[in-house]
Amino acid sequence: MNREGTARKVVVCMVALAVAAASLAFAFTERRVPFPVPDDGKAYYGVQLDWQQDSVEDYASRLGASPAMYGRYVSFPLTPEEEKAVGEEVAELAAAHSAMMLTLEPRNGLASVTPEVLAAFSRELTTWTRKGVPVMVRFAHEMNGSWYPWGQQPALFIEKFRQVAAAVHAVPGSTMLWSPNEGGGYPFPGGAQEAKPGTAAFSALDTNGDGKLSMDDDPYSPYWPGDDAVDWVGLTLYHFGDVYPWGENEIPAPGKLAAKITGTYKIGLVDETAVPDFYATYAEGHAKPFAISETAAFYNTARTDGAAALDIKSAWWKQMFDPGLSTRFPLMKLAMWFEYTKEETVPTNQVIDWRATADPATLAPFRAAVPPRFIMAPLGG
Repeated sequence: MNREGTARKVVVCMVALAVAAASLAFAFTERRVPFPVPDDGKAYYGVQLDWQQDSVEDYASRLGASPAMYGRYVSFPLTPEEEKAVGEEVAELAAAHSAMMLTLEPRNGLASVTPEVLAAFSRELTTWTRKGVPVMVRFAHEMNGSWYPWGQQPALFIEKFRQVAAAVHAVPGSTMLWSPNEGGGYPFPGGAQEAKPGTAAFSALDTNGDGKLSMDDDPYSPYWPGDDAVDWVGLTLYHFGDVYPWGENEIPAPGKLAAKITGTYKIGLVDETAVPDFYATYAEGHAKPFAISETAAFYNTARTDGAAALDIKSAWWKQMFDPGLSTRFPLMKLAMWFEYTKEETVPTNQVIDWRATADPATLAPFRAAVPPRFIMAPLGG
């Protein structure tokens, strides 16, 4: 074994020892709640919540039910402020009998994920799950995109994902989600992390070997970390519009959501049929439950033309809640609505309202549209 291989083995061993020590410390007091895969025909309903502007109680009050899962984004390693905030949020979720999807964002790059960071995270994760809150960890999401500091670095991503998975799997009550961005528009040129010709990353991403990166290359397989490291598979999947750069308020085409999942989306001049069928390859092919990790429909608050917010959003959520979706994708077991309003880089300096429950005009129809097959809290009740 070469020096690099020996060092990697030492890192893995250090992480394993630290995780084991953290687990033993709580062995006699932990209270675990499982996060089982829902029965046939059922799926969890979840929300990616803006914790700065919203709360578990307020969202549940508007919806009329508490989601089975609430999402939270944190930098990784977590700051002390984030550790404190997540601890407080876990207490809220324990009271609501809901789970957490914790998205770990290595904003200082993948190299910032060290044995010491993983040992500290394992201790925190053990503390949170002891409160009875299952935690689904989504590490370095949208890793196939070019916009995040961890993007388009397949070899290092796989190495770090597997290290995080080892730490997570040592903590009962926690699971690991692998979640790329849906492949339409791949390789997403122009981003700060776009893989450059001549690099090892570029060679790994040039899956058809033609010397260039395009939608003909597989946007998923270079980032696959292995069956043993992954419990759930998922996609980031939004309706932005029809033609890039988005800006107009447009109603999504019928069947768009399913077509994005299967790599069959084609409308007008947009042809994304080179994208592989994610569901067939990673849910069916690897026997993993499938999650729509975050989704919503684009409404540009700066525009007064185009379709109305209700028409756009309802067209999208009707596709997500369509009973035919569970028949077509029986392994789809979780869907997370992105309940944020935020400034998007494209279109520049324009605020996009992705929310479904903030405006009374969309709230009532959304509440009425959520079908009984979507499981809400309490978990383990």
